[in-house]
Amino acid sequence: MQLDKNKIRHLKVLAHSRKPVVMVGQKGLTENVIKEASIALDHHELIKIKVSVGDREQRKSIIASLCQQTGSDCIQQIGNIAVLFLRNQKNPVIVFPE
Repeated sequence: MQLDKNKIRHLKVLAHSRKPVVMVGQKGLTENVIKEASIALDHHELIKIKVSVGDREQRKSIIASLCQQTGSDCIQQIGNIAVLFLRNQKNPVIVFPE
């Protein structure tokens, strides 16, 4: 599914009030973190993750790696919080405005 500007804007509005459901700690991107992110994406489609590691470049690489391994899109990243989206093809939760 291609995300245009209007869909991304809608996802950002929906993500604003959500709390991070996946936390990446000092151990970095472990297999359990990837599994939890996949489960959360499958259930919610839109999740926030909190990455509590060193510098900006490390955070960017961890988020990019997580997106690649889960097949999700990074909608927004501000500081150590990122918003990820993965459309559930069988049972979509989020309805986009026309």
